[in-house]
Amino acid sequence: MKFLSPFGPRIAILKIPSNLLEKLNHEVESIIKNKKRSKSNDYSKKLVGQVQQELELKNKFIKKHLKNFVSKSVNQYLKKNLNKKSKNIKIKNLWVVRQFKNEYNPLHFHDGNVSGVGYLKIPSNLTKSNKKIKTNGTIDFVYGSKSFLNNSIFNHKPKVGDLILFPNYLMHTAYPFKSSGERRSFSFNIEIDKKLTGLLHVK
Repeated sequence: MKFLSPFGPRIAILKIPSNLLEKLNHEVESIIKNKKRSKSNDYSKKLVGQVQQELELKNKFIKKHLKNFVSKSVNQYLKKNLNKKSKNIKIKNLWVVRQFKNEYNPLHFHDGNVSGVGYLKIPSNLTKSNKKIKTNGTIDFVYGSKSFLNNSIFNHKPKVGDLILFPNYLMHTAYPFKSSGERRSFSFNIEIDKKLTGLLHVK
């Protein structure tokens, strides 16, 4: 797990195990191919993404395949920041975002306490652009305003298997891209012990 402090809130970047990536993509594909499941798992009305499809993953799948990994990762994140772990970690919601050419996710924040985004598929030439700064298909985290010795934007170019953890209030946006193919990610919101949310950040 790599920890970054590009500004106030601390961000963690880690890797999702390959076997878990396979299970997640297999579950998504099975939902996509089943019209009934696609309809019952549709999560788009609860989200701000201007994308083709957003699908909720059900609790049965989450408990069996994701809960242990997510809980362990979140506690590593908390331990590094607060020198404490949460006895109770609740996954409030978890969904998949299927983003294609010219689609995007506007600047927004999440609920819960800790949020995460993981990447399941990335198109080739994702950031292809005629500009020197290549932000197509990337994610920006935004905090405060630019000032002397302080950046307000942290940009990340996603790779398959990346998992990013961050405080729920941290504003972020996913840019559109021009290449063909699917940029597939999953996001989640976590609730932790309330007593931990008032602790100061410790470096």
